[in-house]
Amino acid sequence: MTKKGADTAMARAGGRKAGEIRTIRITEGVQKHAEGSVLFEMGETKVVCAASLEERVPPFLKGTGRGWVTAEYSMLPRATNTRVAREGRTGKVQGRTYEIQRLIGRALRAVVDFELLGERTITIDCDVLQADGGTRTASINGAWIALRQACSRLVSGGVLPRNPVREPVAAISVGIVDGRILVDLDYAEDSSAQVDMNVVMTGSGTLVEVQGTAEGAPFTRGQLDAMLLAACAAGQRIVRVQKAWKRGKR
Repeated sequence: MTKKGADTAMARAGGRKAGEIRTIRITEGVQKHAEGSVLFEMGETKVVCAASLEERVPPFLKGTGRGWVTAEYSMLPRATNTRVAREGRTGKVQGRTYEIQRLIGRALRAVVDFELLGERTITIDCDVLQADGGTRTASINGAWIALRQACSRLVSGGVLPRNPVREPVAAISVGIVDGRILVDLDYAEDSSAQVDMNVVMTGSGTLVEVQGTAEGAPFTRGQLDAMLLAACAAGQRIVRVQKAWKRGKR
């Protein structure tokens, strides 16, 4: 392959560089009845995240003085290029859905002071309006904003002395596509990746979860380290967006 051909093969949609994330757009207040809500967009992936507050906790936490944060995730029927049946019609949550909503919940719980929250439950519903790769990572990024909105209402209402959300949590995809490490994969890149990984991290740089899979040949420790380095750098760019949003609110 000529150099020109190789450059063409490596070109990304929108001319993005290998370590460049897609454009982020944040629209608040998309559901007026929710304690916190946001439309979070990363490129063409669009997710509505809504936070609901309840003055109760699961039975295993009753009487402990500690709160709880959990999440639910769904893909709307025409979020993809072909219609997907609603899971409610089958009466069964699919394995992928269950795994993703558990991931979102774990990511958010990593940055919450549950004693400060008190015996309250906040549920974040993440509904994918449009999928173009990275729906679980976009859900986490948007869910954090909706969560902080809900907790900010508790503070402004005099219920809590300060916000129990200690710091941002961000998530990003990274992979190896045509031998090249790329961050924030869109659908075309994700579907052809030799390695696909999702990385969840806190604003202070600690890791919450790393999910990585070789779709073909195994990857090396060196490639793993390089992917983590690229993911953490990209994740911090998302954190900066979250912090800028936070400064604009409180």
